[in-house]
Amino acid sequence: MDIQIWQQFGIALGLGLLVGLQREWAEPEAAGIRTFALITVLGTACAHLAARFGGWILAGGFIALGGLMVVANLGRERSKGAHPGPTTEVAALVMFAVGALLQDGMIAESAAIGGGVALLLHWKKPLHHFVERIGGTDIRAVFRMVLIALVVLPLLPDSSFGPYEVLNPFRIWLMVVLIVGISIASYLMSRYVGARAGSVVSGVLGGLISSTATTVSYARRSKTAPETSALAALVIMIASTIVFVRVAFEVAVVAPDIFWQVFPQFALMGLWMAFIAAGAYTFSRQKQEAGPEPKDPSNLVAAVVFGGLYALVLLAVAAAKEHLGDGGLYLVAALSGLTDMDAITLSTAQMITAQRLTIDTGWRMMMIGALSNIFFKGLVVAMLGHARMLGRIVVLFGCSLIGGGLLLWLW
Repeated sequence: MDIQIWQQFGIALGLGLLVGLQREWAEPEAAGIRTFALITVLGTACAHLAARFGGWILAGGFIALGGLMVVANLGRERSKGAHPGPTTEVAALVMFAVGALLQDGMIAESAAIGGGVALLLHWKKPLHHFVERIGGTDIRAVFRMVLIALVVLPLLPDSSFGPYEVLNPFRIWLMVVLIVGISIASYLMSRYVGARAGSVVSGVLGGLISSTATTVSYARRSKTAPETSALAALVIMIASTIVFVRVAFEVAVVAPDIFWQVFPQFALMGLWMAFIAAGAYTFSRQKQEAGPEPKDPSNLVAAVVFGGLYALVLLAVAAAKEHLGDGGLYLVAALSGLTDMDAITLSTAQMITAQRLTIDTGWRMMMIGALSNIFFKGLVVAMLGHARMLGRIVVLFGCSLIGGGLLLWLW
């Protein structure tokens, strides 16, 4: 089984779904999300067959597809938009190619493609309903992600330069893609789940999108509605707890070799904060309700700013390691963690993988950054929130910081 073939078909399917999403959202009467997915898979299948049996197969598939699209457009014009579209015809072409792939010995690939075609045809209503529910803000978020990940990233050089040889444009922007991707996925989930699920789920999704932004939103809300202070403090505590899940995921993605060496520390801290959050939930008697609408996290300026911050943290960590020792590293972690946990987490994980930092120093830096971020969010509540909410946050965050400090001391 050739993994490269699976990757090619997977990428074809994904790109087809992406373009089909945009076409169906912009022009519902045109070929949509299922049709474009089938077309790209057909193209990949024909190309594989052409490599074995001759280029006429690829040309024949192209001509057949063009003919189908012409017929579909003529039918749409005559019936004033009532034509059902070319999905069935394109699916027939794909299945013809699947049969040819079977003859060439690509049994597993043929089975997967055939099953995928069946699912695309069966999921007509759910897929069309999904496209209908997408708003203008959502589609802009998706395609900003496309710009960041599929247009900008491939153009960047994958080589290191600058002081300490730690600045690699491709890898720096790859971290931007990771962080923006996590935030956008969580944002879209919150748009369809959070509003119905109440404040607890809003806290979970807020932690995945941005716990700092969640803190700002709920602190401001408590200022104008003091009766929501207990609930706002609970949501902020949940969001701050979820940060440790996000950190663990980021380490697993960018530095899987060290994941199990740092996971126990962050799991223990996360469990401690979850215990505190559970206590806050138990003592909060307010009715669960939906929170402020989360903001679109796909802003390109914010992505560029994060990339710059990440590069700056890389340089600062390398310089501190070279000239200041562990004390300087911990200071850099504390300062960078104040407003953004992701930059210090990703940069530290990368430098551990490159053997520029030891595991022990690295996880302590990430933990110090996390504790610094909790402290900063406490200051945000003090500046923007109601005094009633501040009292609760002082207790919740105070217990969290004490637990983190003991973990750093005793581990």
